[in-house]
Amino acid sequence: MTKTLTTHPFDDDDHLHEECGVFGIFGHEDAGALATLGLHALQHRGQEAAGIVTYDGVQFHNERHIGLVGDNFTKPAVIERLKGDRAIGHSRYSTTGAPVLRNVQPLFAEFHGGGFAVAHNGNITNARSLQRSLQRQGAIFQSTSDTETLLHLIAMEDIGPIVERLTGALRQLEGAFAIVAMSEKKLIGVRDPLGVRPLVLGELDGAPILTSETCALDIIGAHHIRDIEPGELIVITEDEIRSLYPFTPQPSRFCIFEYVYFARPDSTVEGRNVYEVRKRIGQELAREMPVDADLVVPVPDSGTPAAIGFSQESGIPFELGIIRNHYVGRTFIEPTDAVRNMGVKLKHNANRKMIEGKRVVLVDDSIVRGTTSLKIVQMMRDAGAKEVHMRIASPPTTNPCFYGVDTPEKSKLIASRMSIADMAQYIKVDSLAFLSIDGLYRAVGEAARQNDLPQYCDACFTGEYPTRLTDKESARETVRQLSLLSETA
Repeated sequence: MTKTLTTHPFDDDDHLHEECGVFGIFGHEDAGALATLGLHALQHRGQEAAGIVTYDGVQFHNERHIGLVGDNFTKPAVIERLKGDRAIGHSRYSTTGAPVLRNVQPLFAEFHGGGFAVAHNGNITNARSLQRSLQRQGAIFQSTSDTETLLHLIAMEDIGPIVERLTGALRQLEGAFAIVAMSEKKLIGVRDPLGVRPLVLGELDGAPILTSETCALDIIGAHHIRDIEPGELIVITEDEIRSLYPFTPQPSRFCIFEYVYFARPDSTVEGRNVYEVRKRIGQELAREMPVDADLVVPVPDSGTPAAIGFSQESGIPFELGIIRNHYVGRTFIEPTDAVRNMGVKLKHNANRKMIEGKRVVLVDDSIVRGTTSLKIVQMMRDAGAKEVHMRIASPPTTNPCFYGVDTPEKSKLIASRMSIADMAQYIKVDSLAFLSIDGLYRAVGEAARQNDLPQYCDACFTGEYPTRLTDKESARETVRQLSLLSETA
């Protein structure tokens, strides 16, 4: 009997997943269609769900769907329903809240003074604490998304202009956020004071655009103007674009893993082309952790630019020794359990002609749980590789992220519980090495620390979190209190 799987069958949980991408455009007659294209370009940032809200001068129009942008928003009837000359959109990979329709963004609310829609990339680390406080005041939550907390905070602010109410709400948040919001007269963008998540300003035919990455501008032929600054709140109306800075200034702590994996290689992030940075990461890796081998093989697709850099620096030939099947989606039909047990082979296949009898260097962006690495190494062995060495284009991932990235708990991160030697034995490679944190910073073009602070958020490698983790600390205290109660019972 055939059955449908609704979860990913090939260990995609062995990579880190970005939470989402955001897109907003103001003053263009094709706003809904352009938002769809923008989200399509940002699909790599979230594949679980997508939504778009438009405004036509009279009412808001809302389309939210589970699944890929191309599967839900390319139908003419859907685009026709998204009327108006302004729109915001969101592609989602959930880190808080289950992947169900009520959690799909943009979220919308009717406030005193008009409707308001919001799309959020990041994670509010005191959301649960704020929600409990709001619920005690009578708030009723319709979702389990941390983003809804922001809507309730706005509603609780004193009646006044929406920008002032939004500012008052934002000042209560901790964590990371890049937000695009829309009222009846305004398109608003804001980054948290540390600038952990990206947000850029663009323009098309005189229509301003706010979005997560420049690749979303490229797809519609828009012009990239600049990055929104950390702590900047930008307000776009028919008459002007103005910037406010409502937060206490802090040193920037942009997420360094955007350069390693999250951002698309063709995007420009914080003034740097991501592809070029990833090649430099590979070059640094080759200098730090050389190996005598015959071939450099990327683990596609995220390991490819670093593998090119490794090959160029080491002089070892680059070959596509693993071919990726791009047509395996998040859902598939499996006739037997044996098919599912093929695991990673549904997504990757060894190019035996290139591999057989060779000493192979596999280059990947990271190792999270180790399960996919184990299977890919075995694939190389089965294809006749003489030796298999693995080089990782980032430091060991030893700590979970609390700023909008879906990571396993610390105990499930292989690097948090094994030495590199033990990891090498587990995934059955002849050698294993990671890029150093200093090497990663060199590749990005920054000193690792300034005034004794990291230049980026690198907490997944170092455990040095740039903000309070209020909800995590509260949960830990609750567990401690329950433990004490059980001991005295």
